[in-house]
Amino acid sequence: MTTNLATYSVVLTYSAMAVYVIAFISFALDMAKRSGQVAAGAGAAAAAPAERTVATVQGGTVVLEKVDADRGRSSGGGTKFERVGMAMTILALVLHIGATILRGIAADRVPWGNMFEFSLTGTALITLIFLLVQFWQNLKFLGVFITGLTIILLGIATVNYWVPVVPLQPALQSYWLVIHVFVAIAGTGFFALGAGLAVAQLVQTYRQGRPVSKQLRFMETLPDAERLEVLTYRVLLVGFVLWTFTLIAGAIWAERAWGRYWGWDTKEVWTFIIWVVYAGYIHARATRGWRGARSSWLALIGFAAVMFNFSVVNVFFKGLHSYSGL
Repeated sequence: MTTNLATYSVVLTYSAMAVYVIAFISFALDMAKRSGQVAAGAGAAAAAPAERTVATVQGGTVVLEKVDADRGRSSGGGTKFERVGMAMTILALVLHIGATILRGIAADRVPWGNMFEFSLTGTALITLIFLLVQFWQNLKFLGVFITGLTIILLGIATVNYWVPVVPLQPALQSYWLVIHVFVAIAGTGFFALGAGLAVAQLVQTYRQGRPVSKQLRFMETLPDAERLEVLTYRVLLVGFVLWTFTLIAGAIWAERAWGRYWGWDTKEVWTFIIWVVYAGYIHARATRGWRGARSSWLALIGFAAVMFNFSVVNVFFKGLHSYSGL
């Protein structure tokens, strides 16, 4: 029974990856479509006046008023490719969550006891956070980044990290596994979203102040660089709070498991390095006035440290946190 459930989990994982690919292509086509719409809009704007005069009657007096020609135009609900991309992302996430649940049932525990399971759950949570954030702010333009990242991480996990279902090591048999690791995964999800926003801000900053170019015209449909910087800061602030809790919870768990709060284990050190980088980002932006490209590069350095911690430290460095299962 356990073997069958694990097999079904793998099948659902590959199915989710296939649907993620469709979503990625749809989001990429959406960017191309946006570029075409911007080009067409620029041509129409050049051919038509920016203002028009409208006569209105106020208290029996005719008043001539200049009105912006574009006032009242609806930006629409996105292109059809964007809507297809969002629908496919939701469908892929349903399959993805199904694969994660089946893996957990097969293992009779939470599905993040080794690198494969951590990757499976982590990428699902990244996508879920991306979808939930849409209720707060329209960040659908990050769809191509999030689905692309998910495809890459899931592909690496299924090819290189897959292992059969095995019992947890004694040190992991604690309720802190549920709390500590889940919050760490959630923090990573917000860091990924912030990295996507930082990339968009860098591109937007590069474009602004330069002659109009036909390249990357879809960026004109995105928020400006200042707005992207504010969004990046807010998203990373949430991720930083979650990562701070991860660091504290990890120390408490270490004391329960090994009798000390801190032991300079490689995983502990890199978790702290990530915290320091993002703390530096928040401090520099809030007190030192770092704005623009500098803050974005620091945010990307932080996410690079997260990816290094996930891909290199977990696999190649030996220590008390060597639970990759490889």
